[in-house]
Amino acid sequence: MTDAALVLIVGGLAVFVGAVVQGGVGFGLGLVAAPVLTMLDPGLMPGAIQVVNMTLPLFTLAAEWRRVDWRGLGFAVLGRIPGSVLGALIVVYISVYSRGVFVAVMVLIAVALTARALSVPRNGVTITSAGFVSGVTGTATGIGGPPIALVYQTAKGPQIRATLAMFFFLSAAQSLAILAFVDELPAQALVTGAVLIVPMVLGFLVSGPLRRYLDGGKVRVAVLAVAAASAVALIVQNVVARMLPM
Repeated sequence: MTDAALVLIVGGLAVFVGAVVQGGVGFGLGLVAAPVLTMLDPGLMPGAIQVVNMTLPLFTLAAEWRRVDWRGLGFAVLGRIPGSVLGALIVVYISVYSRGVFVAVMVLIAVALTARALSVPRNGVTITSAGFVSGVTGTATGIGGPPIALVYQTAKGPQIRATLAMFFFLSAAQSLAILAFVDELPAQALVTGAVLIVPMVLGFLVSGPLRRYLDGGKVRVAVLAVAAASAVALIVQNVVARMLPM
């Protein structure tokens, strides 16, 4: 099996699972899929996952765009712009192997924060700060959801899904533009991302019927466990790769 086929099959499965999760709780695609795709082909990241990140929110917005918290979204985008610039600098100046470890560390931090479900007040300062952190991690690794999700975790389901969806759409578009500007968006990443839209759509469609039957708590625990395991495997892979002779 070729490396490209492995990326599409295994990476596609990770995107499918991530889309099921995000379709139900509002975020999770990058958390599940980014470590897997980085392990399979770090050269495709973060461009490939950002293509998918930009597409999935459109499905949520098609149904729930009226529930977007526009004021909060403005603060989040305000913070994300400088965060994205810092994230782009990380992509440019940090090696592929180091970025792989960075992805893994960000996933583990996100898993820890999400698992603890910290109570964060929702105001202009916290939303702008979350937007900044999301800009850094989202542009550099494709994982920008947890900071914003933590701030909005006490909101009602439709509002959190709609607001996160609009934020993710704008964020992914911004990250892709910045990555292209700094010449860190190879054509193969765009092609792979476009192909991965297929399992993403399938995952979103599956998330609808399952949403009312699945226990969100148990699903979240399982997803966080898989994401953490993927992150640890990614760290091990990069450490071993550095130890091997060229």
